[in-house]
Amino acid sequence: MTIRRTRPSGDSGVSLRDRLIQAGLEEQYADMLVQMPHKVVQVEPRRPFREPGVARDEVMFVRSGILSKFKTDGSGRRQIVALRFPGDGILPREGAADYGIQAIVKSEVMVGRAEDFNELVEENPELARFFWKLIQRHNSIGYEWLVNTGRRDSTARVAHLLCETAERSGIDVRHDAMVNPFTQQQIADITGQTSVNVNRVFADLERQGLIKRRGREIQFTDWSELRRVASFQPGYLQ
Repeated sequence: MTIRRTRPSGDSGVSLRDRLIQAGLEEQYADMLVQMPHKVVQVEPRRPFREPGVARDEVMFVRSGILSKFKTDGSGRRQIVALRFPGDGILPREGAADYGIQAIVKSEVMVGRAEDFNELVEENPELARFFWKLIQRHNSIGYEWLVNTGRRDSTARVAHLLCETAERSGIDVRHDAMVNPFTQQQIADITGQTSVNVNRVFADLERQGLIKRRGREIQFTDWSELRRVASFQPGYLQ
């Protein structure tokens, strides 16, 4: 089997417009969204892009890269509670948001005003239906993450994250190696464990012959077994 190198996860080269169309939005409505007044922001991963507790009268769409939503506990420890891949949005909300936003990798984000976005949605019921479906999908992902951190062991948690990331990134696991977008600390912040334990899990997955690593590239050498270990069923991503 020949393994091809791929772009980093979240960097497929596909435009935001095409991503929205792939997600089921008709072309005319995709055009409306990408043509609404906005600015394009380059987001570095080393510091929060939006802090928790701040009013969020804006809409965001990920053009490239990966954004995370995070929360912190009383001692300042961080838990990443959601990821947004290219084509995903973070919708406006009333009042202060109880989560922060930070990039996993260098990302490009379209940021528009809430009032412009809300006006489009109010005037076009098709957009409202589309975003309602996306909200339901993100809810399903959130429920799966809750099970992952609450019931699965440390190996299954990391395996599940790798499976989900490959699926959401559109990786052809039979032929393509995935560029791991996460640091070990980020994986720890997603799966609710320490970075030291994450390192042990990766070593164990390699010993079991489920993955091979070369730098940041991960080759899935036994995808079906990795899915079994992770209890990964991709239906919740639809």
